[in-house]
Amino acid sequence: MPLMTTQRLVVLRESGLYCPPGDFYIDPWRPVARAVITHAHGDHARIGSDLYLTAAPGASVLRARLGDVALQSLAYGERLLVNDVAISLHPAGHVLGSAQVRLEHRGEVWVVSGDYKLEHDATCAPFESVRCHTFVTESTFGLPIYRWTAQSAVFSDINRWWSDNAATERASVLFAYAFGKAQRILAGIDAGIGPVLVHGAVEPLNRAYAAAGVHLAPSQHATRVSDKSVFRRALIIAPPSAQSTPWLRRFGDYADAFASGWMHLRGARRRRAVDRGFVLSDHADWPSLQQAIAASGAQRVIVTHGYVAALVRWLNEQGMEAEAFETRFGGEQDESDADEPAPAADSPAVEDSD
Repeated sequence: MPLMTTQRLVVLRESGLYCPPGDFYIDPWRPVARAVITHAHGDHARIGSDLYLTAAPGASVLRARLGDVALQSLAYGERLLVNDVAISLHPAGHVLGSAQVRLEHRGEVWVVSGDYKLEHDATCAPFESVRCHTFVTESTFGLPIYRWTAQSAVFSDINRWWSDNAATERASVLFAYAFGKAQRILAGIDAGIGPVLVHGAVEPLNRAYAAAGVHLAPSQHATRVSDKSVFRRALIIAPPSAQSTPWLRRFGDYADAFASGWMHLRGARRRRAVDRGFVLSDHADWPSLQQAIAASGAQRVIVTHGYVAALVRWLNEQGMEAEAFETRFGGEQDESDADEPAPAADSPAVEDSD
């Protein structure tokens, strides 16, 4: 879509991405009067704002994360007029309730995508391409080396690893981010292999997913299992913050693995010091970023986080108008810890790829 005007529907302020004509923020990192939230990950949804707006499928997760906040929700595609700016939320395919924010004002349309992926999974609504004049995108995995294997193949690998461990009566501990990744794994594994146990950080989020009608493999809270023989065939899903903690001692002899897009890099696997790495990401890979940007029809692209310089440079080389916002958003992260940043674009780990 050709640019209509030079007006800016989103600008960068100290508190985050601000819409001047609407007088609201999108995923602010400081408390504000009105916050539109793309999804409930900790780098996008922070406590302290007066009023929150989010997509209806993610409302229960946002409340689980932020508590009893003043919260308004919209169904996907529903329009809300705020100070002459029409807001609608559209599926981002990232995690449950994740949304792209479409803004329309005086004929100009912007889309702030938040985090997104194009591969459909069973735990959230699939990504929806939304036409716009300006597309605000992430670039968490915005380098050509990042190209994901189909998730069906990844789940088969996880099942095989778990089954092999169970055959030798060895527990299987799989580290995965508590919100989104853990539930995606629970929706994709073969629960017939053995018992499924989860860390306490995962269980309340599983309940939020169940309340939204998402089917997950049956699981138990790991610390409530008294029969230790259960552990020998179990898959135990825990956040990365549990690694190398006393919590793991209860399982005796175990194999461990990590599920993340960063496992594409051998250097990242070594730093995590796990037996296996499964490449499973809730973010768009390099081809998907290109596909999403092209499908938007946008003539201007603004990149917010990840490999920002690389994507901006590539887009400029393609003849598009591209720039960056310096935001405080992270990439894939441990939801019970601080954000885990992407390796630097010039890091040796980037070159040491599969």
